[in-house]
Amino acid sequence: MLSVLPSIVVLGMVALYALALARRRPSPPQKTAERRKASHALALATGLQCVHFLEEASTGFHEQFPAMLGLPGMSYSVFVAFNLTWIAIWIASIAGLRSARPAAFFAAWFLAAAGVLNGIGHPLMAIVTGDYFPGLWSSPFIGLACAWTWSKLRAATSTGR
Repeated sequence: MLSVLPSIVVLGMVALYALALARRRPSPPQKTAERRKASHALALATGLQCVHFLEEASTGFHEQFPAMLGLPGMSYSVFVAFNLTWIAIWIASIAGLRSARPAAFFAAWFLAAAGVLNGIGHPLMAIVTGDYFPGLWSSPFIGLACAWTWSKLRAATSTGR
């Protein structure tokens, strides 16, 4: 259980940030076209997250990330279940963005922020370890797709003032 603690802490902070954005940046009714564009960006980011997850799962991220922090490896089944659950949530959120569902915006902001962190974190972990780090090859693509998703989410929402 200790092996999932770093992920819980980091992703918990990202989730709190995504929740704050979803609450503070509603999507006004007139931003239909912007929501459609955001849903397209989310679909691309979700697809690339699937590729990223497959790379991580097949190269041992669930063991190497905790080991980097001196912790035992994470259960493969927990790692897979967590990722597949979120992928299902993001797929469902694609349509939810179009209809301005707050929960869909939370999920989209979460992927946007976490994906940008992936795009930065995996190369940094490779530098720290001095070798390939699981998820490295797909991380720049997910990082860029999530930055694009972030920009589309900003365009589809307002500051609520």
